[in-house]
Amino acid sequence: MKIEDIFVKPVLTEKATNLANNQVYTFEVRDGADKAKVKDALEKLYKVKVSQVRMMIRKGKKRKVGKKMVVKKLTDRKIALVKLREGKIDLFPQT
Repeated sequence: MKIEDIFVKPVLTEKATNLANNQVYTFEVRDGADKAKVKDALEKLYKVKVSQVRMMIRKGKKRKVGKKMVVKKLTDRKIALVKLREGKIDLFPQT
């Protein structure tokens, strides 16, 4: 798997930014990605040392859409919480 096939995007929520202060970064990853692939890709991409990777699947919500208000289920998302041992990832650039 290529690096661009593993990561979808970083999760930039208030909770994720608070976790980043403690060297824990949150990424949305593809369904085929596992802990070892995420760890290897991050170490190659950002030149950091990863100490722990936790994965979770966030279930998709149900929404009512259209004129007839048909119930549609949004897709599930896989989230990786990565704790760094050394180094830093610059997801929040300072201006």
